[in-house]
Amino acid sequence: MLVLAGTPIGDPTDASPRLRAELAGADVVAAEDTRRARRLADALGITITGRVVSYYDSVERQRLPELIAALESGARVVLVTDAGMPSVSDPGYRLVAAAVDAGIAVTSVPGPSAVVTALALSGLPVDRFAFEGFLPRKGGERLRALAPLAGDPRTLVFFEAPHRIAESLAAMAEVFGADRPAAVCRELTKTYEEVRRGTLAELAVWAAEGVRGEITVVVQGAEPGAQLPPTLEGADPRKLALAAVAAAYGLDRKAVYDAIVAAKKASRTPESGLGAGTAIKTPLPRP
Repeated sequence: MLVLAGTPIGDPTDASPRLRAELAGADVVAAEDTRRARRLADALGITITGRVVSYYDSVERQRLPELIAALESGARVVLVTDAGMPSVSDPGYRLVAAAVDAGIAVTSVPGPSAVVTALALSGLPVDRFAFEGFLPRKGGERLRALAPLAGDPRTLVFFEAPHRIAESLAAMAEVFGADRPAAVCRELTKTYEEVRRGTLAELAVWAAEGVRGEITVVVQGAEPGAQLPPTLEGADPRKLALAAVAAAYGLDRKAVYDAIVAAKKASRTPESGLGAGTAIKTPLPRP
């Protein structure tokens, strides 16, 4: 049997008795990070006696034959990721699909979820929601991915990395509207847990100062009859980025554009002693 075991998203004491039993009794533990799996076992006061193998994004495909063979031979394989439920923005889907195709039973040990925990803490509607995972890393792709969601009435939940959160919130402010209510939930169940609520523009300005930790973003859905933005398909990513910065800082787009033009002119001025390609940091006008 394949067991998908949900692990704590922060506090080890959130682990269930079943998780302890499955880790201790597994023939094989497939872990996204083997060191974290062993540290979790130590925190739970148990010993993993079975074989521990790595199972992360880059090795998922090559591990499948080995794990399916073990399952077909009668082994109990427990799959764990660094935090939360396997397959949800984490490795697991390919193994589950292969196990199902092979006629192998699959079950789960339910555990904490950053998605529903952040949703519940956000103070936003929870009757209908959609989980969108991580947004694309590149600015233009990110904006185009957000565009189809602008009119979605459901509450939206995203994961995001700390070094991209400010850019993502600025993009959401541009696409969804600067005044759209949202919440940024970081380090859930950990010592420095924080839930920051506000409009997307307010949160983008706050995040620009720097945010650390594991982050989940919850955004209220579109109001009925809300005006939707024009399609972003084929739009110039530089213009979209400019609009996102303007929305995030509550500035007029022309003011942002003028600041960029001024910086470019300064970089080409002979008296500056700088080459044309030298970056100049020109402060944006204050809102």
